[in-house]
Amino acid sequence: MLTLLAAAALALPLAGHAAVDGEDGGPAPRGFQDAGAPETRPLPPRQEALRGGDDFGRPRGPHAAPPPWLSGAPGPVVPFLRGLELTETQEDKVFAILHAQAPYLREQHKAHEKAERALCALHGAAKYDDAAAAKLAQASAQAMANITLQHLRTEQKVLGVLTAEQRKQVEEAKARPGRPARP
Repeated sequence: MLTLLAAAALALPLAGHAAVDGEDGGPAPRGFQDAGAPETRPLPPRQEALRGGDDFGRPRGPHAAPPPWLSGAPGPVVPFLRGLELTETQEDKVFAILHAQAPYLREQHKAHEKAERALCALHGAAKYDDAAAAKLAQASAQAMANITLQHLRTEQKVLGVLTAEQRKQVEEAKARPGRPARP
């Protein structure tokens, strides 16, 4: 009993410093929240930008989901490599190709997203400028064209790393029913 009283006496001053209701700006510790109040945590900037929708209830952004390099999805980054046995040297070369294209693709995705957001802002704008809208639409389309061309270039580079037998396996996989006709 004396031990219990001593422990309580030592713990009492510490309890006054605890942020029970999130007074320090952070969420309250689990178990100390109001029963009806949901726990709120700020989202990372990328997720915050993709959360919710626009004024018309449509998802934000071109796809309303994180890009593949942020999703953490397992498996090959290049779909047509599924099922192929690559050597370590081939894996290194494919990695180098994909790694080299990442900054350019990111730049183009950002340009596309910026143009799309600006176009969305024109919906319901008090003053509509057709020339500005056309310029933004062109910028968005150009960024998407650059992304598509870069994907094609990358696929060709990756196909160049494969052996003749591996390229044959890729062609056979394309011919299978139910498979997309991509390289």
